[in-house]
Amino acid sequence: MIHHVFFYMSPEATTEQKEALRSGIHSLTSIETIKQWHIGTPAPTDRPVIERGYAFSWLALFENGDDEAVYQSHPVHLEFIKNCAHLWTKVIVYDSI
Repeated sequence: MIHHVFFYMSPEATTEQKEALRSGIHSLTSIETIKQWHIGTPAPTDRPVIERGYAFSWLALFENGDDEAVYQSHPVHLEFIKNCAHLWTKVIVYDSI
Protein backbone atom coordinates (compact mmCIF):
# COMPACT_ATOMS: atom_id res chain seq x y z
CA MET A 1 0.00 0.00 0.00
CA ILE A 2 1.25 3.46 -0.88
CA HIS A 3 0.38 6.52 1.21
CA HIS A 4 1.43 9.82 -0.40
CA VAL A 5 0.73 13.10 1.37
CA PHE A 6 1.28 16.62 0.03
CA PHE A 7 1.60 19.42 2.59
CA TYR A 8 0.89 23.01 1.56
CA MET A 9 2.12 25.91 3.65
CA SER A 10 1.41 29.61 3.63
CA PRO A 11 3.62 31.56 1.21
CA GLU A 12 4.66 33.56 4.29
CA ALA A 13 5.90 30.46 6.15
CA THR A 14 9.22 31.11 7.82
CA THR A 15 12.34 28.97 7.55
CA GLU A 16 11.74 27.90 11.14
CA GLN A 17 8.17 26.81 10.35
CA LYS A 18 9.34 24.86 7.31
CA GLU A 19 12.02 23.12 9.36
CA ALA A 20 9.49 22.34 12.10
CA LEU A 21 7.21 20.66 9.55
CA ARG A 22 10.10 18.76 7.96
CA SER A 23 11.20 17.57 11.40
CA GLY A 24 7.67 16.54 12.27
CA ILE A 25 7.32 14.57 9.05
CA HIS A 26 10.67 12.91 9.72
CA SER A 27 9.41 11.76 13.13
CA LEU A 28 6.97 9.50 11.25
CA THR A 29 9.87 7.41 9.96
CA SER A 30 10.09 5.70 13.37
CA ILE A 31 6.76 3.93 12.88
CA GLU A 32 7.64 0.29 12.53
CA THR A 33 5.07 -0.71 9.90
CA ILE A 34 6.59 1.62 7.29
CA LYS A 35 8.66 -0.44 4.82
CA GLN A 36 10.09 2.51 2.86
CA TRP A 37 9.69 6.26 3.04
CA HIS A 38 10.68 9.48 1.31
CA ILE A 39 10.36 13.15 2.25
CA GLY A 40 10.48 15.42 -0.78
CA THR A 41 10.10 18.96 -2.02
CA PRO A 42 9.04 20.12 -5.48
CA ALA A 43 11.52 19.16 -8.18
CA PRO A 44 12.83 21.90 -10.49
CA THR A 45 10.81 20.57 -13.41
CA ASP A 46 8.55 22.74 -15.51
CA ARG A 47 5.70 21.20 -17.47
CA PRO A 48 2.04 22.21 -17.44
CA VAL A 49 0.95 18.98 -15.72
CA ILE A 50 3.30 19.33 -12.75
CA GLU A 51 1.94 20.55 -9.42
CA ARG A 52 4.64 22.50 -7.59
CA GLY A 53 2.60 24.44 -5.03
CA TYR A 54 3.22 22.08 -2.12
CA ALA A 55 5.99 22.52 0.45
CA PHE A 56 6.68 18.85 1.30
CA SER A 57 5.60 15.43 0.15
CA TRP A 58 5.60 12.40 2.43
CA LEU A 59 5.64 8.98 0.80
CA ALA A 60 5.24 5.88 2.96
CA LEU A 61 5.07 2.32 1.64
CA PHE A 62 3.40 -0.43 3.64
CA GLU A 63 3.17 -4.18 3.17
CA ASN A 64 -0.64 -4.00 3.28
CA GLY A 65 -3.65 -2.02 4.42
CA ASP A 66 -3.47 -3.41 7.95
CA ASP A 67 0.03 -2.00 8.36
CA GLU A 68 -1.16 1.37 7.06
CA ALA A 69 -4.03 1.28 9.58
CA VAL A 70 -1.49 0.75 12.39
CA TYR A 71 0.36 3.83 11.12
CA GLN A 72 -2.83 5.93 11.09
CA SER A 73 -3.55 5.25 14.76
CA HIS A 74 0.08 5.10 15.93
CA PRO A 75 0.94 7.51 18.78
CA VAL A 76 3.80 9.03 16.76
CA HIS A 77 1.41 9.84 13.89
CA LEU A 78 -1.19 11.29 16.25
CA GLU A 79 1.47 13.38 18.00
CA PHE A 80 2.69 14.66 14.63
CA ILE A 81 -0.82 15.83 13.73
CA LYS A 82 -1.28 17.44 17.16
CA ASN A 83 2.06 19.28 17.01
CA CYS A 84 2.23 20.21 13.33
CA ALA A 85 -1.32 20.75 12.00
CA HIS A 86 -0.99 24.49 12.56
CA LEU A 87 1.95 24.58 10.13
CA TRP A 88 0.06 23.58 7.00
CA THR A 89 -2.76 25.27 5.14
CA LYS A 90 -3.85 22.21 3.16
CA VAL A 91 -3.09 18.50 2.97
CA ILE A 92 -3.86 16.21 0.06
CA VAL A 93 -3.55 12.44 0.49
CA TYR A 94 -3.31 9.83 -2.24
CA ASP A 95 -3.57 6.21 -1.09
CA SER A 96 -3.13 3.47 -3.66
CA ILE A 97 -2.73 -0.28 -3.81
